[in-house]
Amino acid sequence: TTGPSSDSDSSPAVESVEDNPDGGCHIYRNGYYGSSIDVVEGILEVNIIQMTSIQMTESQAENSLVDFVVTCQGSLPTDVCTVVSDPTCQVSKSMVCDPIVVTDECLLTIRRAFEEPGTYCINITLADDTSQALASALISVNRGEST
Repeated sequence: TTGPSSDSDSSPAVESVEDNPDGGCHIYRNGYYGSSIDVVEGILEVNIIQMTSIQMTESQAENSLVDFVVTCQGSLPTDVCTVVSDPTCQVSKSMVCDPIVVTDECLLTIRRAFEEPGTYCINITLADDTSQALASALISVNRGEST
């Protein structure tokens, strides 16, 4: 049980009772406990500021490549995950996660391949040890170009 302390210390008092299976007596322990909370800023916001199709030669055209330029606010991410889904963002088609190193400001380019032309929902998640943030976009991929 916990209760207020009678002295000026604002820490809650703790009293615990343990049963002793051998003699049926109780052990009483009294004391105070303390805890600390670390507040971290975390990744506050992610934005996809540009999507650029990578032009490839006809012999390389088995996949369409798109570069996503992403910015973020807050702490610097250590991982990036990209989920490619159907246009409704309901059915996932693929997910790729990679560790990243961002040293100064949060501005990075993520290249992803698309096997077929079509419209896709893209979710880009940036994460660190304590937080994550997400940006989404719809993209229409044609052979050699995207919008």
